[in-house]
Amino acid sequence: MHQGNHTTISEFILLGLSNKAEQQNLLFVLFLGMYLVIVLGNGLIIVAVGLDSYLHTPMYLFLANLSFADISSTSTSVPKMLMNIQTKSQSISYESCITQMYFSIVFVVIDNFLLGVMAYDRFVAICHPLTYTTIMHSRLCVLLTVIPWFLSNMVALTHTLLLTRLVFCDSNALPYFFCDSAPLLKLSCTDTMINELVLFIVGLSVISFPFALIFFSYACIVRAVLRISSAEGKWKAFSTCSSHLTVVLLFYGTIVGVYFFPSTTHPEDTDKIGAVLFTVVTPMMNPFIYSLRNKDMKGTLKKLINKKKGYFL
Repeated sequence: MHQGNHTTISEFILLGLSNKAEQQNLLFVLFLGMYLVIVLGNGLIIVAVGLDSYLHTPMYLFLANLSFADISSTSTSVPKMLMNIQTKSQSISYESCITQMYFSIVFVVIDNFLLGVMAYDRFVAICHPLTYTTIMHSRLCVLLTVIPWFLSNMVALTHTLLLTRLVFCDSNALPYFFCDSAPLLKLSCTDTMINELVLFIVGLSVISFPFALIFFSYACIVRAVLRISSAEGKWKAFSTCSSHLTVVLLFYGTIVGVYFFPSTTHPEDTDKIGAVLFTVVTPMMNPFIYSLRNKDMKGTLKKLINKKKGYFL
């Protein structure tokens, strides 16, 4: 394709995590295993929340959305990576790359927003237990579910529309296993200042606002828990938000560890590590955290498994 004096590209090359042929089979088996765990684990949470009326509460509604976002986030990148390894083809069309970038942004942003919403839910449950059902009424729950999805799509649409105005010339190799906005900007042969400015401002807002809500919520929760006189009461109050707090620490710990304290020996690998942690490791850990540390979810999953076993006996 030609545009002015430039020859624009029609496809990108995804270089993946390694260019060593002997490592491809290991990567295939490893990522296929992790992908299956993500789909199965998060899928079980969605099924459990949908089938068990005891879990029809705001917290589990938000958790089901988080699980759906985690499955979708991984599904935008890992299946394509696995297909590329099997077919020994690293190419992805321009249109597919832009689409993949759009949805990867949507699901990473929705994770961030949902963690903030879930923190607010825990704040209301612990700090205002007597009026919890009044405050967290069905209309508010729907709004707190729909608004994050709407905002995440607006964020993704903004970055996508800004990216489509750019021209890509000779270089088309992405040092990633999926299409992401930052490495795509580096390949453009036109001015990307506006894109980078919007990426920084919107990215900072997407991280800081939910984090501020989480910080405020847990500051109030800690203060409320410390006022409880009995040790049993303190533990019971804290246990209701321990799973969410673990996921928050994992999510933001990844951001801090990868982007604020990058490796000085192999800085070129930092972005790849961050991409793997966000798209694969964190979604894989979430079901284990919520099932192992949550009594209600653990009980429901046991009932589902036992019921499934009963069908085969």
